[in-house]
Amino acid sequence: MSGRPIGDGASARLDPHNDIADIDRRVFGGFVEHLGRHIYSGIFEPGHPTADAAGFRTDVIELVRELGVSSIRYPGGNFVSGYRWEDGIGPVDERPTRLDLAWHSTETNEVGLHEFVAWLDRVGSDLMLAVNLGTRDTAEALDLLEYANARVPTAWTARRAANGHPEPFGVKMWCLGNEMDGPWQLGHRNADDYGKLASRTAKAMRMLDPTIQLVACGSSARSMPTFGTWERTVLEHTIDDVDFISCHAYYQEQGGDAQEFLASAVDMKMFIESVITTADAVAAARKTDKRIDISFDEWNVWYLFNDDGTMNEKSEDEWPVAPRLLEDVYSVLDAVVFGDLLITLLQHADRVRSASLAQLVNVIAPIMTEPGGPAWRQTTFFPFSLTSRLAQGRAVNVPVRSGSFSSSRFGDVDAVNAVATIDAAGASLFLVNRSTTEGGPVRIDLRPLQDFIERTVSLSETHQLADDDIYAVNTLAHPDRVGVRAVDSASVVDGFLEIDLPAVSWTALRLE
Repeated sequence: MSGRPIGDGASARLDPHNDIADIDRRVFGGFVEHLGRHIYSGIFEPGHPTADAAGFRTDVIELVRELGVSSIRYPGGNFVSGYRWEDGIGPVDERPTRLDLAWHSTETNEVGLHEFVAWLDRVGSDLMLAVNLGTRDTAEALDLLEYANARVPTAWTARRAANGHPEPFGVKMWCLGNEMDGPWQLGHRNADDYGKLASRTAKAMRMLDPTIQLVACGSSARSMPTFGTWERTVLEHTIDDVDFISCHAYYQEQGGDAQEFLASAVDMKMFIESVITTADAVAAARKTDKRIDISFDEWNVWYLFNDDGTMNEKSEDEWPVAPRLLEDVYSVLDAVVFGDLLITLLQHADRVRSASLAQLVNVIAPIMTEPGGPAWRQTTFFPFSLTSRLAQGRAVNVPVRSGSFSSSRFGDVDAVNAVATIDAAGASLFLVNRSTTEGGPVRIDLRPLQDFIERTVSLSETHQLADDDIYAVNTLAHPDRVGVRAVDSASVVDGFLEIDLPAVSWTALRLE
């Protein structure tokens, strides 16, 4: 598809009365799975020049802090559906080595719950814990919850104390399994069977700890043949028992069609709004005012499929420890699509109250490492870190009048997408130009914002990700090839913000 200009005089109004909702900081969550080199030689590498006394790479800790991840979903992912959480507690030299069927690897269990919580304390993130409802059941979920959260003296809390953590971990958010709609999942069930299991597990967990929040498995993609009917059936069983239903979505360029790839956020928008409609329809049919929110707890750009549509999987004859799996190298184009997905999550801040970038280190990740060597930022690092830092307070819709392009999937798609956030100190504005061929000026009326806060505003920060080569990447040899730069074209004059948006670009602005 060829892109059309974003339009002479593309324009918008930043009106605080177009507010959506207060932003839940959990929307800037991440995801760590025992997969490939995410844990071992990713976040954990004893003997590395930067490793701390526990074996964690401090160069990675610093980058995760910079990324601004609020909460982290753990330990999976497909991995959790075959995981015995008890394998990861107690003396490390007594922990069993297991075969991980999800990723055809060997799991040493050197890193388990205690080690991961200690790492979270270092990076400043909260824990979002998934329970195994693939090969296990309600009893094992209750054991893990008691071990993690109970205060009263029991066999499990005594064991937790003996393992070095007398106080509860206090985990508030729990996932009831992972992608149970997927035939690839260990313990895959149909919606009716999973809904019954999730309901009885949720009821039991709430009897033990009524303060927790629970996430039921939604569809692992909008393209799943059971999408929609899965959500309806699962929620008919669980609507009184859970707080969230999950969405998972991954996007990639296929067939060299960059313009079609740049429409990916439209798919995410349709996914979110379809799930909201289904959840509200179930609530209406049940005559309840219970509102189910969305945990978009897996999202990213992931080159999962070959151009012929087949799965891009690696065949392994052995069971290696921490093999190099899913180590996608991200381009400027990927980062612009990624930034657009973040904009879409914020545009639905009223119902998307949690989200997890999948994943964080080495595995389809914004951070890469070399064993014994450096860590560096991929292109997708920049939209996430800047949005997490600048998007504070309340999300505000910013409809933009601009040109459009034609998508084979979605028809006419707006070339420019935007969202804003407003807080006590000012406002932040995020824009993406989806056109592959044309840049141009955008003029944004800030007078409604100035009237609302009864002050004039000025630009205090400008950041733009764009490049003449949209396939430019950061690598071990050239870790700083791509970055963000200040926007010289941006100015505020007489209550109007004017800025040039290059083709295939993502931009963040701070107004104070």
